[in-house]
Amino acid sequence: MMIFNIFIFIIVMFFIGNLIFVSKNKHLLIVLLSLEFMVLMIFFFLLLLLSFVEYDMYMLMVFLVFSVCEGSLGLSILVSMIRTHGNDYFQSFSFL
Repeated sequence: MMIFNIFIFIIVMFFIGNLIFVSKNKHLLIVLLSLEFMVLMIFFFLLLLLSFVEYDMYMLMVFLVFSVCEGSLGLSILVSMIRTHGNDYFQSFSFL
């Protein structure tokens, strides 16, 4: 029963991160933080699920590698945007 409660908690936290991603899109930093929060919840969910079924953790390491690459790509976009435009507002630059 305790494992089920933890799974429900992780799913609720994932949807909270998804709600923040959808509603707070004024700053790029907040969007990137909500994406990283969702990745962290998916990682925790996979960790519990794989340990519950006593499976190998190799795919968890692959997931970590891809999530770190995604985070570094988001940070590089954020830094280049701040250097070119001076802030991380989506309204301050044109997409055209």
